[in-house]
Amino acid sequence: MKDSPVTDNSDLASFGYRQELKRSMGSFSSFAAGFSYISILTGLFQMFHLGYGVAGPAFFWTWPFVLAGQLLVALCFAELASRFPLSGGVYQWAKFTGNSFFGWMTGWIYLACLIVTLAAVAMALQVSLPQISSSFQIIGTLNDPKSVAVNAILLGSILIVISTIINARGIKLLAVVNNIGVFAELVGIILLIVLLFLSRVRSPVEAVVNIQAGGSGFNSFPDLTVLMAATALTASYVLYGFDTAGTLAEETHDPRKKAPRAILQALLAAGFSGLLVLLFALMAVPDLGMPDLGNISGGLPMLVKSVLGETAGKLFLCIVIFAILVCTFAVHSGAVRLMFAMGRDGRLPFSKSLSEVSRKTQVPVLATLLCGLAAIIILVVNIQFPKVFELVTSIGMLWANLAYWIVVAVQLKNRFTSARKGVDIDAKFSLGKWGFPVNILALIWSSFMIINVSWPRTATYGLGWYNQYAAWLYTAVLICLGVFVHYYKLHKNKRESIS
Repeated sequence: MKDSPVTDNSDLASFGYRQELKRSMGSFSSFAAGFSYISILTGLFQMFHLGYGVAGPAFFWTWPFVLAGQLLVALCFAELASRFPLSGGVYQWAKFTGNSFFGWMTGWIYLACLIVTLAAVAMALQVSLPQISSSFQIIGTLNDPKSVAVNAILLGSILIVISTIINARGIKLLAVVNNIGVFAELVGIILLIVLLFLSRVRSPVEAVVNIQAGGSGFNSFPDLTVLMAATALTASYVLYGFDTAGTLAEETHDPRKKAPRAILQALLAAGFSGLLVLLFALMAVPDLGMPDLGNISGGLPMLVKSVLGETAGKLFLCIVIFAILVCTFAVHSGAVRLMFAMGRDGRLPFSKSLSEVSRKTQVPVLATLLCGLAAIIILVVNIQFPKVFELVTSIGMLWANLAYWIVVAVQLKNRFTSARKGVDIDAKFSLGKWGFPVNILALIWSSFMIINVSWPRTATYGLGWYNQYAAWLYTAVLICLGVFVHYYKLHKNKRESIS
């Protein structure tokens, strides 16, 4: 029998919270939230050139590798989403399986990640819009890297403003836009897969194994392992954010059942469709040695136009742009819900204002505005960075996986504690006897992801020690600031309770 809203509200009350957000999301909307965050048409079209520029077609093999690793994390998250159906996702999971400090640090890091990711996704317009019409290259030309970066920031800032308006109007409008966008993206992906397959000029073996041209390539699987870490950034950037379905739990009907399923469905649907897009694209491209395939002004958008023709290619890029819009809205909504959840617990400065929900739209309006403003500031502050595109995307990936690492680490610790105490941790979704091995492998995988994404590669972060170690420096500052804010709020709350 389908749980009623009253049952969902009572379930929420058992955690000490009252229903403030509007429960209006069903199964498809929950799935759409996670799928639109991952957004194959956004991530692949935005990041294809980075992987191809390093390893050529060989970077295809990083996709199934990263998908398998992220699936381990998603399985752990699905179990947690079933046990703790609360707005804020990873923040709540770390808090309830660990303690308030782990919850705070996870929420703090992931909130920063979501705001950075919002900035990074918005910049994806630069990859597609100028290829539809050169008039979208408002500043300078596509041949000037600095002009490309500044134009990307301008287009991204405009999109973030639009996202702020849509998110501030309420979850109902956002869900409708999201559902339409995900449906269009699914149709677009299927259409792209079919058209690329029909346009193939080489076999799968010639495309991704016996490679004669393009990038670094490889002649054996030992060579592939050397390239794996450096080229995994494309897949790593695309295949995260599946936890968004759990983040919107308080706006979903029967979230204990629907959120875990949506998390896994979103990752698997995006993972396998992305795998086919990559494979058939490499089978269809006229020349694997085309230098622009590894350039931001070329990449997958150029490949699609070269295979489908100028007119059909541009029409398909319009679907890609719509996917970018919806992805931006989804990331923004996730950041807002996390800020709301932390503010509701009194864990952020100005918590009362940040957690205040509008009676008209049933959305925390101030949190929505601040998330959008912070994302624009991130773009503007880094406008002079020589590799602003790579920096922002890599920082977002690093902080996401750092937050994921904390969650799976405290979850594993909780498993050992529960096992010793004989506590039943079953929920509507449970890994059962597979819980321990999956959790251990997920922790190992998350550790690899953190090291790999933050590694000071010149190809990712540019020349100069400050540029190469920017990810580590920014992360150290974020953690130190997070520790300071945590203990400051803790001391302030104690002082207020005494007075």
